[in-house]
Amino acid sequence: MRAMTYRGPYKIQVADKPEPKIEHPNDSIVRVTHAAVCGSDLHLYHGMLPDTRIGHTFGHEIVGIVHEVGPSVQNLSVGDRVMVPFNIYCGSCFFCSRGLFSNCHNVNANATAVGGIYGYSHTAGGYDGGQAEFVRVPFSDVGPSVIPEWMSSEDALMLTDAFSTGYFGAQLGNIAEQDTVVVFGAGPVGLAAARSAWFLGAGRVIVVDHIDYRLEKAKQFAYAETMHLAEQDDIVVALKKATGYLGADVVIDAVGAEADGGVLQHVTGAKLKLQGGSPVAANWAIDSARKGGTVSLIGAYGPLVSAVRLGDAVNKGLTIRGNQAPVARQWPRLMEHIKAGHVRPSELLTHRFPLEHIAEAYHVFSAKLDDCIKPIITIGEE
Repeated sequence: MRAMTYRGPYKIQVADKPEPKIEHPNDSIVRVTHAAVCGSDLHLYHGMLPDTRIGHTFGHEIVGIVHEVGPSVQNLSVGDRVMVPFNIYCGSCFFCSRGLFSNCHNVNANATAVGGIYGYSHTAGGYDGGQAEFVRVPFSDVGPSVIPEWMSSEDALMLTDAFSTGYFGAQLGNIAEQDTVVVFGAGPVGLAAARSAWFLGAGRVIVVDHIDYRLEKAKQFAYAETMHLAEQDDIVVALKKATGYLGADVVIDAVGAEADGGVLQHVTGAKLKLQGGSPVAANWAIDSARKGGTVSLIGAYGPLVSAVRLGDAVNKGLTIRGNQAPVARQWPRLMEHIKAGHVRPSELLTHRFPLEHIAEAYHVFSAKLDDCIKPIITIGEE
């Protein structure tokens, strides 16, 4: 089969790889029709995550057709159109039984650090991802879901990670009615979080970014106020002024490990890899929240220590919550919103590339060319 393969930082290519096989009775093989490039894939592309091995296939946002099922699979049939959550989980361990699918203890030798994730380095289990013609899906009776006939594959694709993660980020904020919510980052996840904040009762939503076209998208898609980093001497002071000098009730960090804005932190975190990524956005979130407020961390960070301002967080009495999103837990409610016409997650997909041109997709997305919000990779026919 043809598959995207990692060749080193900023180097990927499409190559021939063996088709995946059934390795466990509850496996299935999915013929991929649509995949996407996630902002967190760029952390791998840029060489940010440890144990990203040459030849690894990325891609954790996957929609496709069931091609083969293992002998114990009961919930899927060959020919089903399915959406595959980015989390790999067993459905029965201590954490899965509590709905913490992203923290499953049975799918990754490094499970004390992170659960299993498709195409996200051997730190996350070493599973090949879906930017390929076929992908092996473990625990097929608890992970993938048949897509309703009324839902488009592109909307379903956005629920496999980006939009569900944004919704989860808003949930982590414990948003109360009329709360002021600040979102750092106007990428797909940040835009999803901003739009979702309204669903949960926010009275005001402010999105912060440094790229004009992404801020314009925040106005159009998330109906948010915007603040341009480059136009502020100090973004924290600007946000304090905008919130009556109190700070926001809820602040969501949807940027993660490669935040710009602080030279020392960016160099030690994003360039020299001495931290688990640059903590700039996380520190802005802590400083921008009001006393007694909530900070939601959904941007991707590495497992290493980061210079986060925990003292400030403690002294302000903040609640800090974060996790990899257990996306399947968000699906029932999000499907209701989509079916009712409240939102179309696929509006965040701006660029389409065939698999053979996936290197161009990564370049365009990484360099933020051509007003790219999120690229989709078209691989096979439905």
